Order: sequence, then structure tokens, then C-alpha cells
Amino acid sequence: MTSRHAAAQQAADSGTPSPDSPDSRDALDGPDAPGTPDAPDTSGAPGAQDEEPRVLRGLIGMLSANAASLSANRVLSIALPWFVLTTTGSVGKTGLVAFCQIVPYVVAQALAGPIIDRVGPKRISVAGDLASTVATAAAPLLYLTGNLSFGLLLGLLAVVGAADGPANGAKGLFVPAATRAARVPLERGTGLSTAVERTATTVGPAIAGVVVASFGSLYALWITAFLFGVSALIISTTLSDPVPEPHEMPVEEAEGYFSRLRQGAVFLRDAKLLRSIVGMLAVTNLLDQAFMSVLLPVWAKETGHGAGVIGLVVSVFAATSIVAALVAAGVADRLPRRTVYLIGLTLGGVPRFVAMATGAPLWVVLAVLAVGGLGSGFVNPIVGAVTYELIPTPLLGRVKTMAQAVTWAGIPFGGLLGAGLVTVAGTSGALWIVGGLYLVAIGVPALNREWSGMRKQTVPDTSPGGAEHGKESATGTAPAPGEDAVKEAV
Repeated sequence: MTSRHAAAQQAADSGTPSPDSPDSRDALDGPDAPGTPDAPDTSGAPGAQDEEPRVLRGLIGMLSANAASLSANRVLSIALPWFVLTTTGSVGKTGLVAFCQIVPYVVAQALAGPIIDRVGPKRISVAGDLASTVATAAAPLLYLTGNLSFGLLLGLLAVVGAADGPANGAKGLFVPAATRAARVPLERGTGLSTAVERTATTVGPAIAGVVVASFGSLYALWITAFLFGVSALIISTTLSDPVPEPHEMPVEEAEGYFSRLRQGAVFLRDAKLLRSIVGMLAVTNLLDQAFMSVLLPVWAKETGHGAGVIGLVVSVFAATSIVAALVAAGVADRLPRRTVYLIGLTLGGVPRFVAMATGAPLWVVLAVLAVGGLGSGFVNPIVGAVTYELIPTPLLGRVKTMAQAVTWAGIPFGGLLGAGLVTVAGTSGALWIVGGLYLVAIGVPALNREWSGMRKQTVPDTSPGGAEHGKESATGTAPAPGEDAVKEAV
């Protein structure tokens, strides 16, 4: 490998143009340096608007399908434990059902990437939702006929997890193509997706609580099956499989499942910016789970606020994060990505631990969480946009699902971490420790040079008018993000 290619490889790994490209000096200065703002999005330019019609069908379908499937998951997360607890009376069995669903979810999603890329996300998403529909509907049906054993219930939940993981991973692959067809910035598509996810997280459990309290947990399971079916119907009628953009470098398809899986793993390993983001999110997700499953309930009990304040805390944070995600959908494409990402993640993660550890009044804690939700709402739209820009379309399935599985890998251990810290250091000490770890997890990776690659990417100027798919090349010809990483991967 020549020194020139080595320099290009290093630049691609960091998400910046190569040193020989015309805009290399601006890119290496980073997105926050004076005089080097993010490349402007000129998708609204008059000449670009006339090239292709604006099609909203895919974007609306993608958001609607996500709303249905995510709501189904949230309803199931409330209805199922209550169903098991009321029918068996066993706390141990109640805890086991969530484990039997989440482990197949993570494992199947991590392994499904090559299949999604080969078969197409549309078929995988529809098949996964239909399998979840059948498995979820089978549980109340078998219970009513007296044929539902606990072992069979665990098997059905494993089917739901193994089907839902790849299906949710596949749905995420529609975002770039649907957003381009709608002629809006990529941050708008990822921002709207985040708003849908946060809304489902807030509304889904509320629906489940009302249905379970009014009609019983069996009805909530029927609603879950119905929502999975609605998602499958929407995907099958409104979306089509994404195709590579003309400016993307062709990727030689590896032969065999394991070769394709390794191809995705190699890309994730060599794309330093993407790897750094995934590692940061894996740690913060672990700490968030420790907070939600142990630290928050213990704090609520010891301060005398009671269980009711737990729901209030979660609702305040979720409500403001929805508002922030909607704002991000409108303005995030005009903001410096790295600055907004780091500030948002810091506000969403660290201050809550400080407020609770210092014994602040409840209204102060809620105010801090409200501000934290506003910061958190900007994180996912930016992460999503950067991820889609760094991963070529032919590798999107295997790389993105593997990255998402890595970010989820620590979640099952979050409760153990929180319980251990409370045992050793007490509630206040555990809150200080987790808050400090959160700050380190954000700050240390962000010091690396590759984080300058979060600035908006440009595409080669190949069209006669200097525009391609509604975007003009602001600096001439910049290499496609991750291009040399793809060469190494194949």
C-alpha cells in the first residue's frame, strides 16, 4: 500500500476528506473551527428542485410503520410482565420473560445484517412483523384454550425477540432513501424517526396501562399483535428496498454468509469515527440502564417520593425529548454536528445524577430532567445522519445492525452494575460514580481527531449543473465517506 493510499485510508477512517482533496485543510480544522462551518445543504436550490419530483409516500410509510411496531413493543413490555405475574404469582418467572425476549432480539439483530443486505430490508421487515404477530396472538389464544404452559410462553417470546430484532434493524435502512425521495435533509428524517420512537416510548406504556387496568392483560396482548400486523401491512404497501446512490463506490459482494458478516465487522472496526460513536453509546446505554432499573427506584424510595415519582421523572424527560427531536428535524441540518451532539449528550446524561446525588428538591430534579430531555432529543438525529453517511448502501444492513447490537450489548448488565454500586457506595455514592463514568464516556472519545468527521459530507460533483440528487458539491470533489474503508473491507 502506497503512502498516498495510506493517507487516504487514514482520512476515510476519520470521516474527513483526504489530504490531497481541495477541501482537506478546512476538514482537518474540524467543524467548530472559525471559518469552517458544516457544508450547506442546498437541496432547496431552484435548479435541484426541478430534477426529481418530491415523493412523501416512503417517508410517511416508514414513520407510520415504526410508530406501529415500536408501540407494539412498548405495550408488550408492560402487558407481558403483568400477565405472567397475575397468572403465575412468581416474581422470578416475571423477570425471566423479559430476558428470554431481549437476548434473542440482540443476537438475531447482530447476525441478520448479511441476510438483510442479500434479501432486502422490505422482506425481512414484513416477515419479522408477521412472525411477531402470530407468536404474540398465539399466547392469549393458547391461554384461553388451556394449552399455554410457561415453557411454551418463553418459546413464543423468544420467537418474538428473534423476529423483531431483524425487523426493527431492517426498518432503519429505509430512512436515507425515504428522506431523499421526500427532498428533505437527512437530519429531518432521522429527527422525525427519533420523535416517533420517543412518542411510542411515552404513549405505548400509557395505552398498555389503561387497557390492562380496564380490560385485562390478554386484551393488551391482542393489541400488540394487531400493531405488529399493521406495521407489516404498511411496509408491504408503501416502501421498496433502497438502492445505492450514483456517487457511491460499488462494493464487491462477499461470497457466503460468514464472509459477508465479517465484511461488515471489518468495516465497523476500520471506520474509526463510527466505531468511536458505537463504543460511546454502548457505555452510556449501560449506565442509563443502571439508572433506570436500580438507581432511580432506589432514590425514589429512600427520598420518600414513592413509586409515583418514577413515572413522573420518565414522562418529563420523554416529553421534552420529543419536543427537541421535532425541533432537530427542522434545524439540525444547519447546526454544527459535533458541538450539538456532545452538548446534548452531556445535558441528557450528567446533570440528573448530580441533582439526585446532592439531594436537590423534587422540582429541581424535574427541571434538570426537562433540560436533559431537550439535550437528549438532538442526539439521535445527528447520530443517525452521520451513520447513514458513513456506511455505503450495499453494506448498510450488516454494519448498522451489528453497530446497534453492540450499543445494546451492555443493557442486560446495567441492573447488575447499579445494584453492585449501591451495595458498595450507597445510593448517593452510586449516583456520583455513574455520573462521573458518564462524563468520561462522553469526553474521552470526543477528544480524538476523527470526531471532526462529524461535519456534513459532500458528494462528488458529477452532474452537468454541479448538483446530484438535490445536493451541490460545495467544495468540488470530496471522496465518498468511508470509501477506502470499503476497499479494505472487501
